[in-house]
Amino acid sequence: MEPISYTIYITAPQQRVWDAFIDDEDVRAVWWSCVLEGTPTAGSDYAYVGPGQDGERTVHVTGEFIEVNEPQKLSMTERPGPSYNTEGEERSSRMNFSFEQVSDQLTRLTVVNDNWSDGHPGYEETKGTWPLLFSSLKSYLETGKPLPMG
Repeated sequence: MEPISYTIYITAPQQRVWDAFIDDEDVRAVWWSCVLEGTPTAGSDYAYVGPGQDGERTVHVTGEFIEVNEPQKLSMTERPGPSYNTEGEERSSRMNFSFEQVSDQLTRLTVVNDNWSDGHPGYEETKGTWPLLFSSLKSYLETGKPLPMG
């Protein structure tokens, strides 16, 4: 499977964009009411947990932090939560987020989602989900409101 990559420019300082990936309130606002459970340190586990098909504590994604270099780079593995991987097979990808300060109020966010395991159930959906999510992130950081994704 080919890597999925995007670059987006956000009118916000680098640290503010970084915080939107880690801070509970920001994550909840942008990542479909989920929270990031886990401490962002290399080698530690994490999970995105929130409302979904298994109730209020649906585990959407799990993984491990590979590299945490605040506020420049965040790299993590990704595995679909149990209800998204009913076959029980170990499937994963790697998500690399680079935060580059372009000016005082402009950050370039580069996302490369690669190392997809064969048959990963989220590959095709992710091609459509990432642009929506990063557009919502941009809107949230620039206006205080994420996209109305109902």
